Amino acid sequence: MLDQFFDAAPNLGADNFLLLLVLVALEAVLSADNAIALASIAKGLESPKIQQQALNIGLIIAFVLRILLIFIATWVLKFWQFELLGALYLLWLVFQHFSSEPGSDGEHHGPRFSSLWQAIPVICLTDLAFSLDSVTTAIAISDETWLVVTGATIGIITLRFMAGLFIRWLDEFLHLEDAGYITVGLVGMRLLLRVVNEDLVPPQWLLITSITLLFVWGFSKRTPEAVEIAESQTTALNPNDSEVVLPESPAQKSEV
Repeated sequence: MLDQFFDAAPNLGADNFLLLLVLVALEAVLSADNAIALASIAKGLESPKIQQQALNIGLIIAFVLRILLIFIATWVLKFWQFELLGALYLLWLVFQHFSSEPGSDGEHHGPRFSSLWQAIPVICLTDLAFSLDSVTTAIAISDETWLVVTGATIGIITLRFMAGLFIRWLDEFLHLEDAGYITVGLVGMRLLLRVVNEDLVPPQWLLITSITLLFVWGFSKRTPEAVEIAESQTTALNPNDSEVVLPESPAQKSEV
């Protein structure tokens, strides 16, 4: 009885610990483009409070779907149609973003929603489409289910915090939303290539490098409003910097 228990228990050796670190790091990197897509979707709701609620509820449901996907991944990967649907959905998101009317700042923005429950299914579907790529990559690294589940759990928590940050950063950086959607397109193309021919799929390091460079561009320019706020805060912190102190004239000194 005890032998069966120890055989079923997770192996916490050094190799598995290193694999877990790799899976967590990979989830964190691959969550960046997912996070900005979810943040852009959530920003389609007017109230900041409802935006946070949409992320919380949507990612709880997405987490359940992601864990389910891990357990049935062997079966899902037998059907290329799932990856094709995921690829087409992500590419449709990108098309919808870049074909939308530019805002007053000249930039494209995500979809708009009139209620919380319109946004939640879109958040869930978007994370599920991304999961097809990340889960496939995780399973290729390790066949230990508990490791993949642990990595996915940490990844979804990371995703929630990153999406919350990106909601704020989307208002501060001019090109960030476009950069995020281009990376969404890269993931969609990666899934599509996997359907067409596995040998055409670019290596993981190339995808990570591309995402990094796109986000460097995304954070390269602040919006005019963010620049104004930063300048006003600097002025408030240093109110005497704008005052010029003139030396006293000889007449003034003599009067004293």
